[in-house]
Amino acid sequence: MIYSLKGIVQELGATHVVIDVNGIGYYVGISLQTSQKLVHQQPVFLFTQQIIREDSHQLFGFFSKEEKEMFNLLISVSGVGAVSALLVLSSLSLQEIAGAIGNGNSALLQKVKGIGVKTAERIIVDLRDKVLKFNVSAENISTFADNKVKDEALSALEVLGIPRKMSERIADKILKQYPDYSVEDLVKQILKNM
Repeated sequence: MIYSLKGIVQELGATHVVIDVNGIGYYVGISLQTSQKLVHQQPVFLFTQQIIREDSHQLFGFFSKEEKEMFNLLISVSGVGAVSALLVLSSLSLQEIAGAIGNGNSALLQKVKGIGVKTAERIIVDLRDKVLKFNVSAENISTFADNKVKDEALSALEVLGIPRKMSERIADKILKQYPDYSVEDLVKQILKNM
């Protein structure tokens, strides 16, 4: 079992990295969060998870031990494979994942490509007690996932031709400071902050 790798980033993609460890290149699947912390031709240390099946040997890498633990929790759920787990880790922060599971917020998990209603609910049921070690308090959880004001504002901006992903980030920042904003106020502030 390969527990970790320490070497030089030989090749870097959004979903993989090749790490040169004393002349041997290891192809490692990674999340976008890990990818963003790596630099081409620079030293790297990754925690790894090796998955051996009849038809394949795969190696996955994680910048933090917590990310590796979350990956292992996710793949322990029936119907969630390694690729789906990496998509979850790429789309949401560890706090958002743990918060969604802890609060039963399947809508947030369903925003991840490939995670449907049944899979999201299975993740919540199977992992609710296991994510407590991630010390997620109610304050760390995105309370805006089911916020009607936010959804209406983002829909209005989409009609104006503004991509939802771009406006959603700005909306979250604004709503953290001003949670009682109306749809009109939120739209105005998002437009001012673009």
